[in-house]
Formats: sequence, C-alpha cells, structure tokens
Amino acid sequence: MIFSATQWAAIVCVVGMSIGQVLFKVSAMSLNETGSIFSPRTFFILAGTFGVYVLVSVGWVWVLRKAHLGEVFPFYSLAYILVPLASYHFFDERFSSGYLLGVALIIAGLLLCGRG
Repeated sequence: MIFSATQWAAIVCVVGMSIGQVLFKVSAMSLNETGSIFSPRTFFILAGTFGVYVLVSVGWVWVLRKAHLGEVFPFYSLAYILVPLASYHFFDERFSSGYLLGVALIIAGLLLCGRG
C-alpha cells in the first residue's frame, strides 16, 4: 500500500497529536507534583504542549486543503493506537484484552479503508 504525500502528512499530524496527548499527561503529572500551573516546570511543559498542537493543527488544515476529509480522516484513528502504546511505554499503564481486540479492529478498518 503506497500512500500519497497528503496521506503521509496526515499520518505525521496524527503522530503529532498523539505526542501532544502524551505531553498533556506529562503536564498533568507535573501539576500534581508542583501544585500550580504557574510553576515554571509545569508552565513550560504545558506551553510546549500547546505549541505542538498549534503546529499540528496548521498541518492538519494544510492536509485538508489538499485532500478530501473522508480520504485522510481514517488515519486519525491511529491516535487510538499510538496514545495507549505510549502510555504503556512511558507511564506503565495496562489495558484489557478487550481493548487489544478493539485495536486489532481499528487496524483492520484502516486496511479496509486503504483498499478503497
């Protein structure tokens, strides 16, 4: 399966959004430790997270200028795989077998969408 440049850009945007979600978790953990959103550590992590989201949002708008929403939106479901994988790796979170089955169905759905 060969992706177009626009589809690759959509994938990059989804990866960026997933990174942003992980950074929001890091921000929340920092807030728990410092007790203040204005603590320099918490503030800079949160500001960086917002920066990531701004860049990714601009990228997503570019993608939508070049492609049909129905063509690139299925890639958005990759976030439902990437974010939990990152949370498993970085935060030692665990998931049920039902969740893993759902991930398998998402992957199957992406493969079906890619065939059309």
